[in-house]
Amino acid sequence: MIFTQISGFVFSVLLFSVSRVLMCMLCCCLLYFSLFLSLHFAQVFFSLSKVILPTMGPIIHKNLNSAELVQWALKLEKDTKLSSRGALCVLSYEKTGRSPRDKRVVDTADVHDNVDWGNVNIKLSEDSFQKVKKIATDFLDSREHLFVMDLFAGHDERYRLKVRVITTRPYHALFMRDMLIRPTAEELANYGEPEYTIYNAGEAKADPSIPGVTSKTCVALNFKTREEVILGSEYAGEMKKGILTVMFELMPRQNHLCMHASANVGEKGDVTVFFGLSGTGKTTLSADPRRNLIGDDEHVWTDTGVFNIEGGCYAKAIGLNPKTEEEIYNAVKFGAVAENCALDKATGEIDFNDESICKNTRVAYPLEHIPNALTKAVAGHPKNVIFLTNDAFGVMPPVARLTPEQAMFWFIMGYTANVPGVEAGSAPVAKPLFSSCFGGPFLVRHATFYGNQLAEKMTKHNSRVWLLNTGYAGGRADRGAKRMPLKVTRAIIDAIHDGSLDRESYQTYPGWGLQIPKNCARVPSHLLDPRKAWKNVDEFNSTTKELVGMFQKSFQSRFAAKASPELKSAVPKYVETSKL
Repeated sequence: MIFTQISGFVFSVLLFSVSRVLMCMLCCCLLYFSLFLSLHFAQVFFSLSKVILPTMGPIIHKNLNSAELVQWALKLEKDTKLSSRGALCVLSYEKTGRSPRDKRVVDTADVHDNVDWGNVNIKLSEDSFQKVKKIATDFLDSREHLFVMDLFAGHDERYRLKVRVITTRPYHALFMRDMLIRPTAEELANYGEPEYTIYNAGEAKADPSIPGVTSKTCVALNFKTREEVILGSEYAGEMKKGILTVMFELMPRQNHLCMHASANVGEKGDVTVFFGLSGTGKTTLSADPRRNLIGDDEHVWTDTGVFNIEGGCYAKAIGLNPKTEEEIYNAVKFGAVAENCALDKATGEIDFNDESICKNTRVAYPLEHIPNALTKAVAGHPKNVIFLTNDAFGVMPPVARLTPEQAMFWFIMGYTANVPGVEAGSAPVAKPLFSSCFGGPFLVRHATFYGNQLAEKMTKHNSRVWLLNTGYAGGRADRGAKRMPLKVTRAIIDAIHDGSLDRESYQTYPGWGLQIPKNCARVPSHLLDPRKAWKNVDEFNSTTKELVGMFQKSFQSRFAAKASPELKSAVPKYVETSKL
């Protein structure tokens, strides 16, 4: 009897235990299934374009405003700080400029015959691109936070592109928010899928063992898949110039000219376009308090006029002076990005003369930070086209009026010069830089293609073309000469805009064939003719001969084989000056 009772009790206990175990197992199964479904839907919801994020993927911060991006940058980026005026001060670390030798264009059937393949557009196979992209997407998938921005490129709605930026650094997201066009709430709600996607995995390194990749850096553009991949560089300028390169191919397909140039417009609707390489004054000279800014760097000339590709400006910061560049200086405030700029420890303000981090310090800010910038950056056909050059040899005149043949020549040559920094005790030497169409690193097609486009548009719309030297006068930069005063350059531009310079009498600059004015309001007459600014005729002649030789050599190697007789007639020749 007792044994029966004990057996029943044990059986009851066992039955209860088994039921508890089964219940626990059932609950675990339900919990696991619920977790599986949640993670599966999270995976789908957080997928980025064509990238499928892993189950436990990054936290996605999408289309944050400037204040939110600033907060995240200060939280996640150890060396990022705010200046006393509110600009976000960031570091791009190893790369403080673009890496043109690491730029790659994927060789696909849609662009193969259009691309000017060579040292600028270096081929990358589709297979290699997929390997490069996988490095980027794997890296992005592994991060704790990702920042995604949906933006537009192009103020003319007929041609604007939907561009998505995916990056790990809030600084990069804020930079592109400043540089491209921010959609309205309604536009964002109807944005849909992007037309181009930038995968910025700049903190990850490229693999040189991939065919076509030659270093730890790779900036690859694929027109077929409409993607740009960035590895091995945290320099933000790679993103904006990537979009410019895209436009240099897409716009010609519709017979429009893409331009590496700034632009502004006067009260009467007269548009001026400023072509120029970095350091020649594009941003500074287009920011004119008496004219409306269209944009400072990237434009397209269409059948109705010009439009700005961007929604912001990217200015050189070194030596930025509030007395001579007040509008740009005041634009460097909250919402702006100061790249590789040093802060004064005492005041917390940016020291624009400090080159301790690098010489290529930059500031990025939205167009609305400039008081007289156009909200919709679209205007008419250019009345004046100005080619800017920073001539470190001191041979070029401060201004010259160009014939159509000369305009074509100077455009495809894209001349400027500078004096590199001193390294290892070597002496600084003036060096010429010939960059086709004043934007050689961004051109997709051959320079003469864009030159013909420009010539056609200038002729059709009767645009005046000018060569403006913002560089040196009276001597070489590497021998102590002084740079052209900014007030002189601005006086010349004022005379171009009011039409008075076009009405002046002109003389021909021997050898160069350039038409230089004999007078210009508020400009010392001895500066207008370079020969009169020099004191030593032998030094002038030897420098002129050296520079002319450089022009001839560059033209011969790059364009002589395809040049017309008219274009060849614009090549400078050395003519000795007997006296100054």
